[in-house]
Amino acid sequence: MQQRSFDDLGTPLAEVTFCVVDLETTGGSVESCGITEVGAVKLRGGECLGTFQTLVNPGSAIPPEITVLTGITEAMVLPAPRIEAVLPALLEFAGDAVLVGHNLRFDLAFLDAALERSGRPRLRNRTIDTLALARRLVRDEVPNLKLATLASRLRLDHPPSHRALDDALATADLLHLLLERAAGLGVTGLDDLLALPTMAGHAQAAKLKLTARLPRSPGVYLFRDRAGRVLYVGKATNLRARVRSYFSTETRRKVGSLLRETAHIDHVACRHPLEAAVREVRLIHELRPPYNRHARDWERYVYLKLTDETFPRLSVVRTLRPDDGFYLGPLPSTRFARRVAEAIETAVPLRRCTGRPGSVPRPAPCAPAQLGVATCPCAGTTSAAEYAAIVERARRGLTCEPELLLEPLRKRMAALAAAERYEEAADVRDRSEALAQALRRQRRMELLRAAGRLVVELPGQGGAELSGGRLVRSWGCSEDPHEPVPAFDPATAPPDGLPEAAVPRELADELLCVARWLEQEAGRLRLVHAERGLASPLPALPSFAPRRAAPAR
Repeated sequence: MQQRSFDDLGTPLAEVTFCVVDLETTGGSVESCGITEVGAVKLRGGECLGTFQTLVNPGSAIPPEITVLTGITEAMVLPAPRIEAVLPALLEFAGDAVLVGHNLRFDLAFLDAALERSGRPRLRNRTIDTLALARRLVRDEVPNLKLATLASRLRLDHPPSHRALDDALATADLLHLLLERAAGLGVTGLDDLLALPTMAGHAQAAKLKLTARLPRSPGVYLFRDRAGRVLYVGKATNLRARVRSYFSTETRRKVGSLLRETAHIDHVACRHPLEAAVREVRLIHELRPPYNRHARDWERYVYLKLTDETFPRLSVVRTLRPDDGFYLGPLPSTRFARRVAEAIETAVPLRRCTGRPGSVPRPAPCAPAQLGVATCPCAGTTSAAEYAAIVERARRGLTCEPELLLEPLRKRMAALAAAERYEEAADVRDRSEALAQALRRQRRMELLRAAGRLVVELPGQGGAELSGGRLVRSWGCSEDPHEPVPAFDPATAPPDGLPEAAVPRELADELLCVARWLEQEAGRLRLVHAERGLASPLPALPSFAPRRAAPAR
């Protein structure tokens, strides 16, 4: 049987068709026992659409204790059809409904085994186990979770009797009662119900009701405390599913503390995932939520600067200045920037001393120069023209000819490995990879900023207009892009006076976010307008990251 796919797992529960199934068997082993009776009830919107019941010849003797329990004798099942003859009618009755049962795994194991023996595929319907739901929703009200106990304590209309249809009717009553209880936790759709067994046992399960109004569409969500302060900002392609997952699949340590402080959950609906991603970045920058620690790393971004002195050197700085220096970045951290600087200094012998070369040379070259890994203009051993050539090679390596820096590093790494100096070779490899990452990051941001006005469309999602890499307008798939669409946010220009190619660190996250989205969706995007284009004439940058070992067989 092929399962019909649900286009929207958020189908309201009143529109979902359930098929409650129960089996009676000759024992608990799928391999050695057979089915003696099948009962099923079809439900939708709280109404019974039909029932299915038949005895089944198990093809083996029925143990006396089973007869005492169920009342089914061998004489009763002798004229009954075998399960292979019953399956077509049962599959047609169930259709693509959501299968329900109490300890459903037991019943499905017997049905799947019978299907396989008759050459049919296993059941692929979505499933709900009322045992798991009851464990989450009513465990504190009953001494145990047996169907008979639940029917008695919760006063269900149909008492179970260890006969298939009676037990299926009792399970149907239990399902309706549990759905009423689940509604108090914000369970309104099929996706909510499928996830509930893992959610309702959460320590903060009572706060599931805070998600009741969240849509199943892209957007940004904001966790707030009692005072209304934003604790955490996140993005999602399905807001409801993502936020509710915090009560089930999220295992990060900070989630427990976050949920304890949360009193309200707000959201901003977006037209597509790109808008959601950009809104998340901008809200984090604006609100600085305490639980978005990693997303606030932009505050620690730094630049690697090739200074504008007479004899330039590399320096890690935190701010951009209106000077003639060359800035690489922003880079993720001071540590990363220093590793990039080490890679550049390994490839070209820039000076490393921090003094200012004057008219009077220092008495001796600095230590790096004495070791042969740097030049020392301070000692008068290198002329201005010779040093200018070194600086020009570094500039070209950081802009248009990366191999001027990467090739010497590759040769150095190979030489160290050939000499069996593996730790030193690994260190050069890590420096090389840091430099390649920094250049790759720089290219992404510079290409977007230089592209000017860019309009793209993604089939089934809508479109977006970018200006200098920043999102200024977006529309959904049902909106006409030629009609006036409210501006998403004004694209602020970088402060005046900064170097033209420099990227202000407060813009880096958004530019990289847009670049990732364009790369991920490149195969599906339609380019409507490009003021200056996005193609890069520069050669691809290699990766120096070590290859992961293949898993052992």
